[in-house]
Amino acid sequence: MAKRPARQFACRACGAVYPKWMGQCEACGEWNTLEEIAVEPLAASSPRASSKGRRVKLEGLEGMAAPPPRIQTSIAELDRVLGGGLVPASVVLVGGDPGIGKSTLLLQAACKLAAKSERVLYISGEEAVDQIRLRALRLGVGQATLDLAASINVADIVATLEAEPDVRVVVIDSIQTMWLETVESAPGSVSQVRACAFELIRLAKRKGFSLILVGHVTKEGALAGPRVLEHMVDAVMYFEGDRGHQFRILRAAKNRFGATDEIGVFAMTDRGLEEVSNPSALFLAERRGNIAGSAVFAGLEGTRPVLLEVQALLAPKSGDNAPRRAVVGWDSGRLSMLLAVLETRCGVKLSGMDVYLNVAGGLKVAEPAADLAVAAALISAATGMPTSAGEVYFGEVGLSGEVRQVSQADARLKEAAKLGFDKAVLPRRIARGSARTKPPEGLTLREIGHVADLVTADMEAD
Repeated sequence: MAKRPARQFACRACGAVYPKWMGQCEACGEWNTLEEIAVEPLAASSPRASSKGRRVKLEGLEGMAAPPPRIQTSIAELDRVLGGGLVPASVVLVGGDPGIGKSTLLLQAACKLAAKSERVLYISGEEAVDQIRLRALRLGVGQATLDLAASINVADIVATLEAEPDVRVVVIDSIQTMWLETVESAPGSVSQVRACAFELIRLAKRKGFSLILVGHVTKEGALAGPRVLEHMVDAVMYFEGDRGHQFRILRAAKNRFGATDEIGVFAMTDRGLEEVSNPSALFLAERRGNIAGSAVFAGLEGTRPVLLEVQALLAPKSGDNAPRRAVVGWDSGRLSMLLAVLETRCGVKLSGMDVYLNVAGGLKVAEPAADLAVAAALISAATGMPTSAGEVYFGEVGLSGEVRQVSQADARLKEAAKLGFDKAVLPRRIARGSARTKPPEGLTLREIGHVADLVTADMEAD
């Protein structure tokens, strides 16, 4: 009588495996995420159980390999995030909220690649072929010579890819819908996602085509499925944005063939996603320079300088409740630190006020260089004095109130001058030998060493 497979339980949030069911996953802390999986025992007489490994070839550190060739998608913003284009035999995982535009972007990219005589297969597990055709007609790419298929059976997909010659790019939409009949669980479970991804990735590496996987995300914004999926692929990209806003941000979280801090900016239109070559001008298009509580931040996303508007609003707190701290697009913990610095080091009383902070445009800012712009917006809101319409800010603020240097100041200044700004507030040079290059023509620099200098400047202007 055949022995029944052993049973284990895996967390669908992080992929941790346990011998018995528990209400809470000890690895990630999520509740009710453990699912039963079947584990086939390895027989003692199995060749895999008794075979010895072969010695691998060892090589020295010296030597230089040629850089991998790239497949240009003809979408400059996508190529920028990929590091210059798709690499053959690479695997890219694209995640994002439902309806954010993942399938739209990849269908546009697939059609542009097909227009360059590249053999591209678009396989969907969520839509029928006719639905994909209708979307292609709406996007204006319905004439592309793109091969379509609708299937969730990985065995059938692998057999098809094995038989098709000269395939360069394959899009799987999405990996959570794929199903492998040898795994005893439903599509989307931890074991199914892991097994299906493994089969597809192994085939892509062997045949040399670029594989793009679409992934769903959880309510917290992380990619759904086992965490090991992100380790298996070569690049992980997140598609960010608000469905009520036209801007979409494609951000690289992992990239074995390029930088991990690059972003691509798109605008959602009735004809699909359009590239935004100058996001700074678009982010500042609706800015009004005569409103208190607004400041322009000269930021940096990867190698690209981006100018953003930081907005702050102060309101008296209601009743005996604790004051509110609402933040959109920035770190709430860093806002609390900055409020404490302004009150303790600069005498700006904000503890009895509700504070609302917003980075206009939908972009999420993570670099500490935004501290000075946020401080300028808060001081402007507290004093009622608008900042100069032609002024930009960047610099990190320490706990003692000092303004610290940030990287690539010259690139930030050039972007500000290109958009017509005439003043820049930035950290003071500490050492004589660290002379800054000549500022762009028409741009005046105001170097400050302490955040209290912003308060003094506002008082003098008043």
